[in-house]
Amino acid sequence: MMNRRKLLIAAGAVTALGAGGWWFTKKKSVPIGFDVGEQQISEAGQFLRQNPAFDIHAHPGRTFVRGAKGLSIKLKAYQAMGTFEKKTVADMQSGLVSGASFASVSDFHLLDARDGGLQVVRDFAPGEAWNSFKLQNANMQKLVSDGLVFALKSPKDLPKARAAGKVGAWLTAEGGDFLEGSSARVAEAYEMGLRSITLMHFRGSEIGDIMTGQEVHHGLTTAGKSVVKAMNDTGMMIDVAHASERTAFGVLANTEQPVMCSHTHIKSDKVPDVSRFISKELAVEIAGGGGVIGAWPAGFGITDLNGYIDRIFDLIDHVGVDHVALGTDMDANYKPVFDDYRQMPILVAGLLARGLGLDETAKIIGGNFVRLWKQVSK
Repeated sequence: MMNRRKLLIAAGAVTALGAGGWWFTKKKSVPIGFDVGEQQISEAGQFLRQNPAFDIHAHPGRTFVRGAKGLSIKLKAYQAMGTFEKKTVADMQSGLVSGASFASVSDFHLLDARDGGLQVVRDFAPGEAWNSFKLQNANMQKLVSDGLVFALKSPKDLPKARAAGKVGAWLTAEGGDFLEGSSARVAEAYEMGLRSITLMHFRGSEIGDIMTGQEVHHGLTTAGKSVVKAMNDTGMMIDVAHASERTAFGVLANTEQPVMCSHTHIKSDKVPDVSRFISKELAVEIAGGGGVIGAWPAGFGITDLNGYIDRIFDLIDHVGVDHVALGTDMDANYKPVFDDYRQMPILVAGLLARGLGLDETAKIIGGNFVRLWKQVSK
């Protein structure tokens, strides 16, 4: 619950952020952009009861902000807006979403909102990255122990969660900073429930370079190669979202398992030139290895749900229907056009109305992810 003082701090931060204030604003009603009837919604609901919908990258309820230390003034204001896991999980149940990534944010406390976006503005103190991961992971685990969600530790757990009427929580980390370049920590994090790491986020690290900053290592480092091997050996999913192209190609050259790029789009003359989008060459290489790409509903050049469906079909055109998934970045996205899990039946209805078959739609909303997880999991 936000008191008056916290509200004033947050309001002041939004004013100071200017163009970057979107991160601090409440959800707004996003236009659908196409006609959908009650019968279509009903049929989509029946479809979702038979086929699991899974979000491969999300921050449901923003658990990652709880208890974070060493924040900038603006990030303290963001933290003061609180968490809302119960609401988001209720939205997932209402929208018949079976499960999602519940992602911690490894470099959250290093960030500040500047020049209309987020940037790392300091480095970690000794031990800070690992301690932050342990805190965030404990907060995620409490969602499980409190009975709010069902822990997804193996692919067999997803049908168990559905049978129990619970939302499945797949614990992931956005940013491998907490590893501090140590491949030995991969197994330790796995034992703590972690099942995927987005190797990079907003900070170039011991692992490699980011796509939105200056290259330092010019690709995957020696430590990064060891981390990739350790993740393969442990059965942990590798995510190359946010990695520079050379770092991502380095991962693909060293992994023995398929990888995902959990939330992005493909650069082309059809879409705005966005640094967070990947090249067609990288996308094809990920798909060629059996991996998946998460369709990302960030508001770059799209303003409604129909635009998100356009992006999904664009990904299908580039890499094939077997390699596309949903990666919404829920509750921490930039101007999202899919910002409420209750919209899932509408999204499914839109995919079907645009000509996607039932089997193809089942692959997109969750089947491709489940197939990949089964292959990667030990």
